[in-house]
Amino acid sequence: MNRITDTVKHLLIINVVMFIGTMTVGGGVLFYEWFALYFPKNEMFQPWQIITHMFMHGGVTHILFNMFALWMFGSPVEQYLGSKKFLFFYISAGLGAVLLMLAYYYFRFYSGLSLLNDAGFDQQQTFETLKSAVNTYDTRWANVMSQAQIENFVGVFNSSMVGASGAIMGVLVAFGMLFPESKLMLIFLPIPIKAKYFIPGIIILDLISAVTGQSFFSPSNTAYVAHLGGALSGFIMMWYWKKTQFNKNRWD
Repeated sequence: MNRITDTVKHLLIINVVMFIGTMTVGGGVLFYEWFALYFPKNEMFQPWQIITHMFMHGGVTHILFNMFALWMFGSPVEQYLGSKKFLFFYISAGLGAVLLMLAYYYFRFYSGLSLLNDAGFDQQQTFETLKSAVNTYDTRWANVMSQAQIENFVGVFNSSMVGASGAIMGVLVAFGMLFPESKLMLIFLPIPIKAKYFIPGIIILDLISAVTGQSFFSPSNTAYVAHLGGALSGFIMMWYWKKTQFNKNRWD
């Protein structure tokens, strides 16, 4: 069994403490409102949410799977990188996940806003309508947008994101690059598969889900684009560090 390394242990503790707070403080609402990541155009957004949402989870299953993955893959990666470099890597992968997810959300939101602007709707009034109540919209928007486009536009504005999955996807990629011959198994598919095949397969499934909206192993509201952002950030960092012989320059 893997020994839990120091940074992974501290990350586990922080996540559990935040989860308990989410379940107990303010009837389970206040912690979520304070620390989940909201769309930046929403009044609920606060700058610290860019970091704090990485330590928030939406349910028991969510945190159990993420923390299991953090322990299983994070400890060997931390042993290889060193504690300081691993923490930098973990947070950076999480930020990469946020960056790609928000870029995707901005594209979706402003595509809808552009349709309304072109149709003559006042932009300030549009924002006031969105801010008046959750999932509220002007019925006249149906004259220029389909119902699916309206739901997409309003949904992005009211969206919130929680979870360590983006950062953990980066860790998963690091594990695959460092230990490509290690054999892994899915719980529901107990067939050993080498990490160099297993992890790219997981990323491909996330890409398919992000493009099609079809969920394979995760809930339908999973932020697949954030997973891809974390994986891409992890790959870029590991590729650069391996290229520059990072193992000879540990940060300990």
